[in-house]
Amino acid sequence: MEKKLIFPANILLESENEDALLDEIRRHAGAALQGHMILRMGLEEEEFLRFLCGEMRHIGMSRGVIRGGDMQVTEGPLKGMESQICKIDRHKRLAKLRASKRQNIRYIPAGLEIIEKTI
Repeated sequence: MEKKLIFPANILLESENEDALLDEIRRHAGAALQGHMILRMGLEEEEFLRFLCGEMRHIGMSRGVIRGGDMQVTEGPLKGMESQICKIDRHKRLAKLRASKRQNIRYIPAGLEIIEKTI
């Protein structure tokens, strides 16, 4: 098993008071923010990540089967999310999930082992 960051080039911050958080960032980061952007995550994306990662903020391994060309996740956090999966790499045991339905589409890697494939 290997652990990797979902968004390696980003820092995700969580706060109940967005204005206070932005003030603190600007006050303490100041010049370090030059050339960088602060983006607010949409509610849909936030709920998706909370559902997928759970309280531990970790995406566990999922398992599934492919029958007649249709993929079904049988266990793990991806169960019931088959419509979000846009690509499967069976060799690396990875699924690529679409995290947003809007213009700003993000893709998230998640562990998926296909344990059976039938025609």
